[in-house]
Amino acid sequence: MTDLETRPRHLIGPTRPTLRRAAPALLGYAAVRALGLLALAVWSAARDKSAYTLLTARWDSLWYVRVAELGYGYEVRLPNGDIHSNLAFFPLLPWLERLLHTVTPLSYADAGFVVSLVASLAAAWGVFAVADHVYGRRAGVCAVLLWAVLPVGIVQSMAYSESLFTALAAWSLYTVLTGRWLTAGTLALLAGLTRPVGLAVVAAVWTAGAVSFITAGARSSMTAGARSFVAAGAPSFPRQWRGRGGVGPSARPGSAAPIPGARATAHAPSPADGPGGEGAQAWRRALGMLLAPLGAAGYVLWVGHHTGKGPLGYLDVQAGWRNGFDGGYAFARFVAEKFTSLPSALAGAGLIVGVGLVIRLYVICVRQRQPLPLLVYTGVVTALALCASSYFGSKPRLLMPAFPLLLPLALALARPRTSRAVLVTAGVAVVSAVYGAFWLNGSGPP
Repeated sequence: MTDLETRPRHLIGPTRPTLRRAAPALLGYAAVRALGLLALAVWSAARDKSAYTLLTARWDSLWYVRVAELGYGYEVRLPNGDIHSNLAFFPLLPWLERLLHTVTPLSYADAGFVVSLVASLAAAWGVFAVADHVYGRRAGVCAVLLWAVLPVGIVQSMAYSESLFTALAAWSLYTVLTGRWLTAGTLALLAGLTRPVGLAVVAAVWTAGAVSFITAGARSSMTAGARSFVAAGAPSFPRQWRGRGGVGPSARPGSAAPIPGARATAHAPSPADGPGGEGAQAWRRALGMLLAPLGAAGYVLWVGHHTGKGPLGYLDVQAGWRNGFDGGYAFARFVAEKFTSLPSALAGAGLIVGVGLVIRLYVICVRQRQPLPLLVYTGVVTALALCASSYFGSKPRLLMPAFPLLLPLALALARPRTSRAVLVTAGVAVVSAVYGAFWLNGSGPP
C-alpha cells in the first residue's frame, strides 16, 4: 500500500476518476462480461439458437429498433383490448442507434448492441468513480465487479437502455458529489431522456442542490469565530460531498470500518467550484438544477401533446401496457398467490427474501451514512422498481441501476485478502454467467 493510498484526502486533493486509476475495475468488468457472453454463446448453440439475436432482436430491443427506424406512432392492439405503444420507450437510446446507423454500416440492431457495450463500460467506470470517491479505490473495484456479476447482469450487454441509463446516472451522481453542477444537470437531463426512472437522478440533483443552498446560506451567516472553529476541524457540511461510512475523520463508532485504500475526504473544497466564489457557484448550481428535469419533463409533455391527452398522456400509454405505480399492492398480491402449492411457495419465499435483502441493504446504506444524493437516488429507484404494478419478473432488471445498494457488499468484499476476494468474485461470476445463459434461452426479459 502506497503512502498516497493512506494519506487523508485533504493532504493530496480529491480523487480524479482517471482511466489508469479505474483500469483494474474496467478490466475485471470486461472479463466478467466476456465470460457471460461466452456462456450465452455455448448455451444458445446447444439449443440451436442465436446468442446475438437474443441480445439484439428480442423483447424491448425490437421496440427500440422500431423507434430508431420508423419513429414514434407504432402500436400493437392485443385481443384483450390492451394497447402497447412505442411511446412508452424513451428516446435517447433509439436516437443513438439512428445516429450510429447513419454514420456507419451498422444496422439499427447492431448499433444498439454497440451502444450498449460502450455504455456498459462507461457505467462500470461511473460506478467505480462514485465508490472510489466515497470509500476508496479498492471498494470501487469491488463495487464494479459486484455490479458485473448480478444474476441479470447479462442485460448489461443487451441492446437495452439499462447500461446507458446507469452510465448517465452514475456520472451525474459523481459530478454532484464533486460539485460540478452544470455537468450533473446535463447528465440528469440525458438520463431523463433514457428511462422513466430518470426522475431518481433529478431527485438526487435537486436534493443535493437544495441542501447546498441551505448550507451555503448558513455559512455566509457564520461569525468569524465559528468559521475558525469549522476550519479547525469541527463537523460541518463540506462544499465537496463526502462519504461518511467509516472513511475519514467523520467516522463514528459502529459505522463501517475503514478498508485498505480508502481515503478521507475531510473538508476540502472542491476544485470544481471554479473561479468566481460562492456567487458564481450558486448560479452554476441553480442552472444545473434547472437543466436536470428538462429531459424527462420534455418527453412526457411531448407524449401528452402527441396523444392529445395533456400532461398525463404518458400515464395512459403506460396503462396500455398494464404498468403503473400502486405502492406495491399488485406485487404483494403476486407474491401471496405463490403460496398455493409447495413448488410455487418456495418461489414466493425466495421473492420475500430477495425484497427483504434489498430493503436491508438500503437500511445499511443509511446507517453507513452514504452521501445524501446516493441515498435519494437509490431510494427512488428502489421504490419505483418494487412498487410498479406489472412485469414482476422485471424487478431484478429494474433494480440494476440502483448500484449504491452494492456499496456495503463492496466494503465487505474489500476487507479480505485480494486472493480470497478474487476467488469469491470468480465463483459468483461463473454462476451469474450460467444463469444469464439459462435465463435468456428461457423466459428472459422483460
